[in-house]
Amino acid sequence: MGRVTERRKVLRIRDGALSTRPDTLVAEEPLEIRLNGKPLAITMRTPGDDFALAAGFLVSEGVLATADDLQNIVYCAGATVDGSNTYNVVDVKTAPGVALPDFTLERNVYTSSSCGLCGKASLDAVRTTARFPIADTPPVRLAPELLASLPDRLRAAQRVFDRTGGLHAAALFTEDGELLDVREDVGRHNAVDKLVGRALQNGGLPLSRAILLVSGRASFELAQKAVMAGIPVLAAVSAPSSLAVDLAAETGLTLVGFLRGSSMNVYAGENRIARWEAAAQG
Repeated sequence: MGRVTERRKVLRIRDGALSTRPDTLVAEEPLEIRLNGKPLAITMRTPGDDFALAAGFLVSEGVLATADDLQNIVYCAGATVDGSNTYNVVDVKTAPGVALPDFTLERNVYTSSSCGLCGKASLDAVRTTARFPIADTPPVRLAPELLASLPDRLRAAQRVFDRTGGLHAAALFTEDGELLDVREDVGRHNAVDKLVGRALQNGGLPLSRAILLVSGRASFELAQKAVMAGIPVLAAVSAPSSLAVDLAAETGLTLVGFLRGSSMNVYAGENRIARWEAAAQG
């Protein structure tokens, strides 16, 4: 698996018996993203799909919207004092005419759940920068049974998790439940960025007929990334945050949480769930 996993010696205790053995761990390294040569952000990620991660991150920042906005992405040689290439620094070069963000500490005000801003400011930031308003016409219609089948399909596609147990995953499905793409990373937000970045590189944005499924919880940041990519449905196997629900309700995103077995909670966008009308009228 290359740099995706690493081996470490571990003391194993089982029923009082001690032994030593090598264990496979998921790799975690920093990735610095530069934009036209200027440092923009650093994220801790699992190496792999770094160019897609950088592209997806810039979609969520409102910088990139189509493949034509992107000129190229390269690893920065000489990123260290001794001039070696760590493959932990990428530079994204945008096409002429692409508007750039403000390179200050105040930029990126809505991408972190710990940014300290009030909910209204965060929601306003997404609303004013979204390039792809959610516009699935006709609306995506999903049977609960289809949604319930997706976590098992995601789990079956997680190659690295089987070896380490330490990765989050994100997957894109069609409205018929066909798996389009799956990415793994130590951070679920990075896994989503890798999905969106690959879609951008392939000319697939907006993802107006796609379902995004994430392992773990659905934070505001993940809901924001779904909205910025034009994704109409976000499902998570755990709980959403209150601000994620607020963002989903405001933007028209269908937000599903606690997707486990045949059970799920629909927090926003109930109109895309089949049989909702009957239940609402009953």
